[in-house]
Amino acid sequence: MPYEFLKVQYDGPLAYVELNRPAKRNAVNNALIEELESVFIRFDESVRAVVMTAAGSHFCAGLDLAENSVRAPMDVLRTSQQWHRVFQRMQFSDRPIVTVMQGAVIGGGLELALATHVRIAEADAFFQLPEAQHGIFVGGGASVRVARVIGPDRMTEMMLSGRSYSAEEGHRLGLAHYMAEQGCGREKAIQLATQLATNAPLSNWAAINAVPRIHDMSMSDGLFTESLTVALTQSGDEAKTRMQAFLGGARAKDATELP
Repeated sequence: MPYEFLKVQYDGPLAYVELNRPAKRNAVNNALIEELESVFIRFDESVRAVVMTAAGSHFCAGLDLAENSVRAPMDVLRTSQQWHRVFQRMQFSDRPIVTVMQGAVIGGGLELALATHVRIAEADAFFQLPEAQHGIFVGGGASVRVARVIGPDRMTEMMLSGRSYSAEEGHRLGLAHYMAEQGCGREKAIQLATQLATNAPLSNWAAINAVPRIHDMSMSDGLFTESLTVALTQSGDEAKTRMQAFLGGARAKDATELP
């Protein structure tokens, strides 16, 4: 299916999704959100991991203010809820998403990136939440996702001051999991996505879906949910096959999880 603002390709178990509005620094408009939703709805079981990149010098400059400058309250509400729905679909998908971030990762761009599971910052990446300077507030999930990564106190200061965090600072804070030299992030992303695609699909699903939900629970509810999840994964046919292969190998004399 052709897209106006995305490039989508497939290679074996990997899908490649590229934001493709370089002239607008990949700013997010309504059409781009709709295309992202369409892509992630259509993935079938053959797609085991996703690599997300962006064309041009910047990952995403955030909300397209030209399209969303002055709108009625209900329009803004519906747009925010649409972003929430699409980013929820991405975060709680059946497959890991590995994202490469370069240049600007601003506002809605940071919200998009934090809906993915493994994030690589190239050396020139920088992170910012400038909404207060525009007289607005975050609307794509930052108050939940960003605050959980860096803490609500630091996020509040980040929004109030409009400060920009460098790639190295973002990596230290957890906005990125890996660092890469400028122009080398895609290679690292493919390497990681290829590795993740070899995991048992049910284990990937459990890591993606159970961990953040357990984080929302009380301790007793979280531990109960963990027990249910491990019972589901460990009793599956693929887990049995993989563990039997492990036990039958050279490491059988020391059958621990140590790789």
